[in-house]
Amino acid sequence: MYHNFAELLSLCESKQVPLYEIILENEMQLTGKSGQEIYNEVKVRYGVMQNAGLKALQKKLQTKGSLIEGNAYRHFEYAVEKGGICGRFINVTMARALSGSEANASMSRICAAPTAGSCGILPSVVISLTEELDKSEKDALDALITASGLGSVVIRNASVSGAEGGCQLECGVAAAMAAAAAVQLSGGSPRCALDGFSIAIVNIMGLICDPVAGLVQIPCAQRNASGAVNALLSADLALGGMELPIPHDEVLDAMLKVGKMLPMQLKETALGGLAVTPTGRKIKKELFGSH
Repeated sequence: MYHNFAELLSLCESKQVPLYEIILENEMQLTGKSGQEIYNEVKVRYGVMQNAGLKALQKKLQTKGSLIEGNAYRHFEYAVEKGGICGRFINVTMARALSGSEANASMSRICAAPTAGSCGILPSVVISLTEELDKSEKDALDALITASGLGSVVIRNASVSGAEGGCQLECGVAAAMAAAAAVQLSGGSPRCALDGFSIAIVNIMGLICDPVAGLVQIPCAQRNASGAVNALLSADLALGGMELPIPHDEVLDAMLKVGKMLPMQLKETALGGLAVTPTGRKIKKELFGSH
């Protein structure tokens, strides 16, 4: 039905329907499944997301090297007790994103959205905003379908691999998907949702992938938290009327080209950035030895 953002938006505007309706129709055609079957599958994934977003808030999860162990638990406690500079809602959202990262690092069940390393961003935004706006589960599933449809366009026309183009293709795309989901939950138009998506990409374009000791923990967990905030602020900018003069598909193409320009050392090889700081090298040696 569509191959890029422009075609998807054109279908939505010509039929005067939200993004998730066209995305759902396309998925039905591709899979041969009914709309209800697809909703049931998305509901299962939402349940996995909810569990991962809660798990590390209740107790500290054991992770390799304990590099991020307890971050979510402590931050949730901080958010509830003090509210924080950004307020309770933002800080609880960040805590949920951290919980997703810790669940991944502890080998718990997570839903890659779109990758394991960025798995906390989309769930934390959808769960927190559904709660904040008192939306229904159906509203949350519609938001996830919106996000997944835009993510599929990225996979078709670009990439979501940090090894191919840096963290901008993982946490960046996750934040963009979450921004579109947030706009959908807030009642924004399809064009507004795509504007939020593009703004989130612009905000994080060029971000390298530099995992300390090669583990998906530092700085991945911190970027899940910041990615969730990027999604929310990008959604707000779009809902407030901000439009980029650069078309959405051109933003995506620019991100891919930037990723290809990054040197190999900055694309998930742990040969650059934080991974090769003196302390980063020390952590790697302590965990894995000199080899």
